[in-house]
Amino acid sequence: QGHNTEWWYLDAKTDYPPAGANSIYSAILSRNEAVKDAKRLKTFLELRDKYVKKKVVFEDPLFPADDSSLFYSRKPSMKFEWKRPSEICENPQFIIDGANRTDICQGELGDCWLLAAIACLTLNEKLLYRVIPQDQSFTENYAGIFHFQFWRYGEWIDVIVDDRIPTCNNQLVFTKSFRENEFWSALLEKAYAKLHGSYEALKGGNTLEAMEDFTGGVTEFFELAEPPKELYSIMRKALERGSLMGCSIDVSAGGGFLIPSNADFLSVLFFQCDDVSKNGRIRLIRLRNPWGWVVWKGPWSPNSKEWSTISIADKENLKKQTVETSEFWMSFDDFKKYFTKLEMCNLTPDTLQGDERHSWTVSVHEGRWVRGSSAGGCRNFPDTFWTNPQYRLQLHEEDDDPEDGRVACTVVVALMQKGRRMQRHQGAKFLTIGFSIYEVMRGQDQHLQKDFFLYTASKAKCKTYINLREVTERFRLPPGEYVVIPTTFNPHKEGEFILRVFSEKQNTSDTNCVLFLACQPIVFVSDRARANKEIEHDGILGEKKKKPKVLSGCRHVHVRPCTQNMLCFSLERLLPQTDGTGKLNLQEFKHLWKKIKEWQIIFKRYDVDKSCTISSFEMRNAVNDAGFHLNKQLYDIIAMRYADERLNIDFDSYICCFVRLEGMFRAFNAFDKDGDGIIKLNVLEWLQLTMYS
Repeated sequence: QGHNTEWWYLDAKTDYPPAGANSIYSAILSRNEAVKDAKRLKTFLELRDKYVKKKVVFEDPLFPADDSSLFYSRKPSMKFEWKRPSEICENPQFIIDGANRTDICQGELGDCWLLAAIACLTLNEKLLYRVIPQDQSFTENYAGIFHFQFWRYGEWIDVIVDDRIPTCNNQLVFTKSFRENEFWSALLEKAYAKLHGSYEALKGGNTLEAMEDFTGGVTEFFELAEPPKELYSIMRKALERGSLMGCSIDVSAGGGFLIPSNADFLSVLFFQCDDVSKNGRIRLIRLRNPWGWVVWKGPWSPNSKEWSTISIADKENLKKQTVETSEFWMSFDDFKKYFTKLEMCNLTPDTLQGDERHSWTVSVHEGRWVRGSSAGGCRNFPDTFWTNPQYRLQLHEEDDDPEDGRVACTVVVALMQKGRRMQRHQGAKFLTIGFSIYEVMRGQDQHLQKDFFLYTASKAKCKTYINLREVTERFRLPPGEYVVIPTTFNPHKEGEFILRVFSEKQNTSDTNCVLFLACQPIVFVSDRARANKEIEHDGILGEKKKKPKVLSGCRHVHVRPCTQNMLCFSLERLLPQTDGTGKLNLQEFKHLWKKIKEWQIIFKRYDVDKSCTISSFEMRNAVNDAGFHLNKQLYDIIAMRYADERLNIDFDSYICCFVRLEGMFRAFNAFDKDGDGIIKLNVLEWLQLTMYS
């Protein structure tokens, strides 16, 4: 994070981590990320000094200068040549006279959404240099290596690139500056492309997506055709908190605007709202066009008659605030009339970094939807909706100055799906996502069950499910306790997400699950004759006219296929090997068999169709009924390990899971000498525990 040193899991051949490296847990769950050799992260400064000392220029092995970094779905339509700035022009510079809007000229890539966000970023120098560190140049300590910092799903990461840039006929193909020897914008685009896997991955997007990656803020947008009643207050408070705001307009709604000939450009035009002024007669808004010209020719434009209706003092005060030629004033009513959409990026306290503005309180949670366990879909699917991740939200303090007089707390809930743009080359698309909020009784800290949602209406929810990277909604809720349910629209859709809750006042938010280590230890064991007798009596498994044999140290019991009247399982999968004998004595077996009979009753309770299977979604309740209270990650692992392709768990897998759970609790309790719920293992003890389980 930033320049701090931390540990990543890297390929032994690389000096630094891939952008947005996954955690070990994510690697285990996804089953497609090898756990690689651990190696200390080398910061940009360490790498740069290394190459300066060696007197060689850096070549990025993770974003090579070839077609794989350009496109994933097609071959290039032109012949690309990757060149360093010194090979393109004389006297290359990183930034000349500060970064500004003229340094951003779109090339052949359809990433105008990104460039609009960069142009907006240039209007806030503090935020700009958080993204573009100033400790780099083409002169002092040059080694062909540059770095940029982006917010990525809850943390700031440093993205390192070399300075080889795609060219054709010695001209930059993608983003460039109007100055031929200035390269910060081209290198920033390259770093952002690396973050997402390729340049092609940047084709088509939303300006708010890039604004979040540049600031770590949470974004909202308002349709100005139907704005909220308190929109002016929302804008005023947002500016007090240092938020960035922009607005766009449809070509067909030009009104008093001076329309450029390039209508496609206007459709993505992005304005920076810098200030809000208000007096007793009219509310004015000051706007700035990052592309450099004034487009407003209506009331309160520079030479309009409205300026003669106010005092000279007010007139001079307002005109002093328009410090650039691209800034202009318009009335709040005209703003709502002519603009189509207002976009807002609310900054987090860590972005403001000591600024004396009023900032938001933020709670952040990472989670995932796992097929068969926690990917329950929306309320249209009541049988599985309750299995979605649940996050508790406690609102304690109401707003200071509610305009409608209601005692309420303002919260902004933002649900963002992770990594989908980077996975485009694998065919991934944005999932259709949304969320609901339910009010709950104080102290209700268990996972809410199916019946709760069948008979309880949501207190608030997103307006619509949509296939964008993030869904954000603003609510005003009475103080109390709530549960936020993030979901995909359809069930069984897997993905990772980050849930953020912003509030004007202090709130408390946590995952609605607890891990209890409250199970009695299991003891395992075997005696041939009495074991066969117990099996025959209970009718859980066996062959017609033949009794299955349970032998001392046996590994396997042969049984016939399961029927509606017979539940089958294999003893081979149940025998723990903690003592190394591979045997069950009689006392151990009796305890095991008693447990199996208890678990059989639970299984039949959820096997409603008598298919000798239960749904993986119901496994959560079965596990709870058996006395195991786990966290959501463990429920996900159970579903992935024991459910079949139809998301069902048969009796054999069910019993195996329960035996393993109880055995693991037994092993933990054995190591937990002082009963404080914490154990310390050496490598041999760890191997003994994991090999057994």
